[in-house]
Amino acid sequence: MSYLDELRERIERLRKERNAVILAHNYQLPEVQDIADFVGDSLELAKKAMEVDADVIVLAGVYFMAETAAILNPDKTVLIPNIKAGCPLAGFLNLETIKAYRELYPGAPLVMYINSYAPAKYHADYIVTSSSALKLIARLDDEVILFGPDKNLASYVAEKTGKKIVAVPSGGHCPVHEFLVNEYYVLKALEEHPGAKLILHPEVPPEARRHAHYVGSTSQMIRAVGELEGDVFLLGTEEGLVYRARKMYPGKKIYPVNPRAICINMKKNTLHHVAEALEKMKPVVKVDPRMAGRIREILETSFKMV
Repeated sequence: MSYLDELRERIERLRKERNAVILAHNYQLPEVQDIADFVGDSLELAKKAMEVDADVIVLAGVYFMAETAAILNPDKTVLIPNIKAGCPLAGFLNLETIKAYRELYPGAPLVMYINSYAPAKYHADYIVTSSSALKLIARLDDEVILFGPDKNLASYVAEKTGKKIVAVPSGGHCPVHEFLVNEYYVLKALEEHPGAKLILHPEVPPEARRHAHYVGSTSQMIRAVGELEGDVFLLGTEEGLVYRARKMYPGKKIYPVNPRAICINMKKNTLHHVAEALEKMKPVVKVDPRMAGRIREILETSFKMV
């Protein structure tokens, strides 16, 4: 028996013993996706966390996702396989920045991308994901919206709604989407795969988005592969999504815009870390109860609007 097979057996045994469920983001390593009870995007994982009948949630993703699961499930133990799985995008937003923009735009609602840490979420008026941002902001009466921390998602929402979307901060971005799925790589991929349908994540730069046949969250991108005409597709996001798309649509040719578009933080969660987390019941992710209560109210209100 190989080491990986031993890890899988160990995880299966511990999952039953702990009454645990494993939730994995679309960007996780293939073997982590395969062992998970559910694979999805940020919104899907957040909602699934509320639905599962388990004592323990293992969130294979980055830290803010585990925080969100803990906030929505105060009565469950939430584990993150690797505590070092952070998010550079979430790190762009801090309380000083939020305060400064609130003063510059008094009265403007602050819509917070779920890709942010709990202390920032606490100060939001609404919380959205890449799949819900457009719907929620389109329903707000306000014409000026503060949106943080992703400038590219902010510009996408502005394009689609015609509203003034102020990025908080002005330069917030996901390094993978900003530098590895930009217009250069998009045009290169289209040249290498003529006739392919290009499906992009809204976190990519606007110059890249203008070439897309479809723009959406990772799960919306997956669905688009099944709904759009054609047999050849280019997925412009972190390369891990291609693995899931190929499993779902084995008859189609699916390629990453850039195979080197890898989120090293997402990939920090290995099968070894999943097994160790279940064995040792740590690292446990906790959020201050008062902060968690406030964020839970914002999330629930935001979910109802979309």
